[in-house]
Amino acid sequence: MEVIAAMSALSDNQVSRFIQDGFVHVPGAFPRPVADECRAVLWHKTGLNPDDPRTWTQPVVRIDSCVEEPFVCAANTATLHGAYDQLVGTGRWVAPPGLGTFPIRFPHPDDPGDAGWHLDASFADDQGKGRVNLRSRGRALLMLFLFSDIGPDDAPTRIRIGSHRDVVPLLAPSGDAGREWMALCQEAGRASQHRPKTLATGRAGDVYLCHPFLIHGAQPHHGSGVRFIAQPPLEPTGDLDFARDEGDSSPVEIAVRHGLDQDSLSTDLEE
Repeated sequence: MEVIAAMSALSDNQVSRFIQDGFVHVPGAFPRPVADECRAVLWHKTGLNPDDPRTWTQPVVRIDSCVEEPFVCAANTATLHGAYDQLVGTGRWVAPPGLGTFPIRFPHPDDPGDAGWHLDASFADDQGKGRVNLRSRGRALLMLFLFSDIGPDDAPTRIRIGSHRDVVPLLAPSGDAGREWMALCQEAGRASQHRPKTLATGRAGDVYLCHPFLIHGAQPHHGSGVRFIAQPPLEPTGDLDFARDEGDSSPVEIAVRHGLDQDSLSTDLEE
């Protein structure tokens, strides 16, 4: 992959809002023509006809990872590399080799069956079950890449603002082993239900960079077009480190500190 010169993509205020709210919206993070190319590839992979809604028989079709060149380009712009550096830390993330997964949502009367509030799992245990721990093993960020224009009626991802801070106390007692994902989602959903909500709307080429603990959810599609997004993780080079000097802590780490009294951090977490 060609080395891309990173830049400071986010303002100080945007970084502060990320710490507080758990996400930042980056308009035009990758070029719209690249989004168009990616969308054409995804249509081909669905096997459906973009010009014939009669072929859209399911509320959601999922496509796994895509490593074609347009997807690599979308994930690795100078703007995004700069934002990864600012939120995760320089040298603390792996350049995405592609993107995935893609929940492609169609206008449809049926419930998609996947619209519950949740956070994403970050690693698997020995039995292959998803888990999450306080160090966010395996996930530096949750990312939402918009490959189509998405308005309020186009099944935008729902976000509970500031909900990442509600997850932190639920993870702290379990140390590096973390917690089983589904049980954690249920508890975190209850703990964050008081949070205000927003919608991840925007234009093709926009990206939402989210704290890995952010509570979010899908919803049925009430519009007329087809919604294309990717929701990949940004892979870290290591786990979150709470023993860093304050000036070297990333905004992701600072947000966790804000969600938890540091006196309650175990010695294991600080080693």
